[in-house]
Amino acid sequence: MKIAEVRNNAFAMPLTSPSYPPGPYRFANREYLIVTYRTDPAALRAVVPEPLQIEDAIVKYEFIRMPDSTGFGDYTESGQVIPVLFEGQRGGYVHSMYLNDDAPIAGGRELWGFPKKLASPALAVEQDSLIGTLDYGSVRVATATMGYKHRELDPVAVREAMMAPGFLLKIIPHVDGTPRICELVRYSLEDVVVKGAWSGPAALQLAHHALAPVAQLPVLEIISGTHIVSDLTLGLGSVVFDYLASPQGV
Repeated sequence: MKIAEVRNNAFAMPLTSPSYPPGPYRFANREYLIVTYRTDPAALRAVVPEPLQIEDAIVKYEFIRMPDSTGFGDYTESGQVIPVLFEGQRGGYVHSMYLNDDAPIAGGRELWGFPKKLASPALAVEQDSLIGTLDYGSVRVATATMGYKHRELDPVAVREAMMAPGFLLKIIPHVDGTPRICELVRYSLEDVVVKGAWSGPAALQLAHHALAPVAQLPVLEIISGTHIVSDLTLGLGSVVFDYLASPQGV
């Protein structure tokens, strides 16, 4: 293979059989269970990187069921998103993500910088409850429950909230183990169609695990439970801050 061919064909690894195709990445019937809770402010400050700022000690714990996603297939995801401010703009910093499919793990990490790790999340309806679980290996590290479709939410307001930007810390090492890329990335959801949204009573339990430390942001108070079904496109990102190019301490 010629040098020009490598350059022209290099999209993702492996070169001759990438783990995922080029976008756009469209998701149909994407289902969310989001439990919003209050946590320890000191614990939150310890994990949110500058220049992002925290307004309140709030965390959104999410379970996301994705039965139909172009290029990535059928999978489920779970993790924590922290409401933040960046240059006066409100958004969500994605702190942790655990999922059960190689293609979105590779694509999410390589393209955007999503903090994805392999685990076993699940989201399903059991009688009158919506239940999300996350197992890391054989250990149950998160359980969320919510009353099923108790109160309908305004789809316009829900769509507006979903359109808020997300922020990621993208890290790619050099071959000597030092960081070659260390950037704050901003991304947004596009072409969002809210098919239904509901609230209801919710509960969340987090357990300590050395390699899935979701409980480092402890649950002090449950604020709300939200259930959403939507179609959307995951937009590609832009770099808004380069940690390696910026002076230390900025």
